[in-house]
Amino acid sequence: MKNIDKVQLKTLIDIIGSLPSLQIAHFTNEEDSLSDMLNEYCHERGYLYQINTSDRSFAEGVSEKLRDTETTQVKFFPLERNAYMIQGRQYDFLFVSIEIEDALKGDFLKKVHKIMRNAGNIIIFIPKGDRKTRYSWTALLEEHYFVATSTINDLFENYDVVISKKMHGWGG
Repeated sequence: MKNIDKVQLKTLIDIIGSLPSLQIAHFTNEEDSLSDMLNEYCHERGYLYQINTSDRSFAEGVSEKLRDTETTQVKFFPLERNAYMIQGRQYDFLFVSIEIEDALKGDFLKKVHKIMRNAGNIIIFIPKGDRKTRYSWTALLEEHYFVATSTINDLFENYDVVISKKMHGWGG
């Protein structure tokens, strides 16, 4: 993710709040301000932070860098895998800053629905002003049992953020 303002990013991350024992997953293929801030945020509060990446070399590099961090795990995670459940964990927040092919988006949402707690939030970064991508994600989220979808389009210079909530007891 390019040129993301850290002050605005902190504003977004503050939606996480300060509840006990939160678990946060992040799908990314690059180390950037978002992954750095989420790592720091989770480390300070004792939250589990799992970085899922489909880039093996990135996974190895970040794993080495964060090897002494008890609250952060890095997983090589091909998006095409059959299921996303790892060790029965369910996440309260799921950040998506990885580019996902259109053909995989529906399958991705179906799989992440199963690893999210009821009323968990999915936060997807999309290119600024890309209405086609925004409408596509919004329709797919609804189709895969996510509700209360909204878009934040005035926070970042290069990105809009689509946020949606996993519907209680539906789907999956």
